[in-house]
Amino acid sequence: MTTPTSAGARTWERLHPLSPVVRGSGSALALVAVLAISQVRTDNGSSSRVDVDFAVIVLVLVLGVVQWLVTRWWFDGAILHVETGLLRRDSKTIPVARIQSIDLVQPLLAKLFGVAELRIRVAGSGKDERLAYLHVDRATRLRAALLASHHGLDPATPEPGELALTVVPGSRLAMSIALTGSTVVLVAFLAAFAVTTAVSPKEGAAVGAFGFVYLLGLVTGIWRRFNTQYGFTVASAPDGIRVRRGLLGSVSETIPIRRVQALRTIEPIAWQPLHWCRLEVDLAGIMKRERGSGSPSVTKSLLPVGTTELASSIRSLVVADLGVVHTPPPRRAMLKAPLSYHHLAAGHDDVVAVATTGRLSRVTAWVPLDKVQSVRRVQGPLQRALGVATVHLDVAGRRVDASFKDRDVAEADRLVADLTVLCRAARARSAGADAR
Repeated sequence: MTTPTSAGARTWERLHPLSPVVRGSGSALALVAVLAISQVRTDNGSSSRVDVDFAVIVLVLVLGVVQWLVTRWWFDGAILHVETGLLRRDSKTIPVARIQSIDLVQPLLAKLFGVAELRIRVAGSGKDERLAYLHVDRATRLRAALLASHHGLDPATPEPGELALTVVPGSRLAMSIALTGSTVVLVAFLAAFAVTTAVSPKEGAAVGAFGFVYLLGLVTGIWRRFNTQYGFTVASAPDGIRVRRGLLGSVSETIPIRRVQALRTIEPIAWQPLHWCRLEVDLAGIMKRERGSGSPSVTKSLLPVGTTELASSIRSLVVADLGVVHTPPPRRAMLKAPLSYHHLAAGHDDVVAVATTGRLSRVTAWVPLDKVQSVRRVQGPLQRALGVATVHLDVAGRRVDASFKDRDVAEADRLVADLTVLCRAARARSAGADAR
């Protein structure tokens, strides 16, 4: 287990020796493919050309080794120190108190070699801090130590046990992807291509050539979603919510509950007859979108697809809306939002604000009042003419907020006053609970 060391006895550690191979494998394989194609296309198979190509590949691997040699790290129990750089030394200090979440990422090659990448998300940072790669056992122990220290425990505290909540079946995941807009567009394009080719092979070839790049993008996106969310497992633990997912590669995430800024459920129109939804959480300080091998995103999926009851039970780990009364805006607001008025509703109690919006898909956001950064009243020209206004509750995250849209002006003014007081009281209660 990772234990803290004093400043005078700091022990620097290096990444796994196979890190250059795993990190540079993608670039090296792509380079080998390009060079192989180049050799096939040229009739001149001179040894000098082969030597140059081989030298380029070796250079890529050497640069990876150099990066491994100049990178080191150590953990003192409160701060993770990382140093890297050959000509310009870059020293980073990562306080555990500011950690938002920690991911353990294993691409396919890393899984084969038994190594893993540690991705640490820090509040106020625009990018992940990474240790790539450590032995998977070492990475697991370090993550446990960071999370224990984050919760005010001894870093040597073993990782606590977990309570499994759900595993998303592969068949349900596949069906949910089949009912998304990307899949519908893909099927429509293939049908149009088949019909056009049957009528006129020449025109069909033209259609195929025109849409090949777009078609490739659709197929890649659909596959990435299935590959990254396959085997999606959610578990509850004392150190947060744990998520494991991935088909070829794997990602293991731990999200401290107190770092969640807001939640939302998304119910696409094609899912609504099945009573399915997607549950996401918003974290502070993350500005990138979710990618295939990890989750450097504004929002993290807590449930890619599941029943509304299951999503509600997982959401209750963070916040519940017991007793919240959802009320619609006045009927005249339909003139401003004719397509989304049927979904508009919002409400609050002294703990959470809840707001529902959406045109075709229904999106419901939950914002804990102790996470609210500001309360805003906005009124545009059309709203002014209709006598309505919108009240926004902003949080440190960047995609989820609770908006009381198009409320009567008197109600909006009352909401601003009431929510300001309630948010202040909720923050005081939260601070008192943290102090205890």
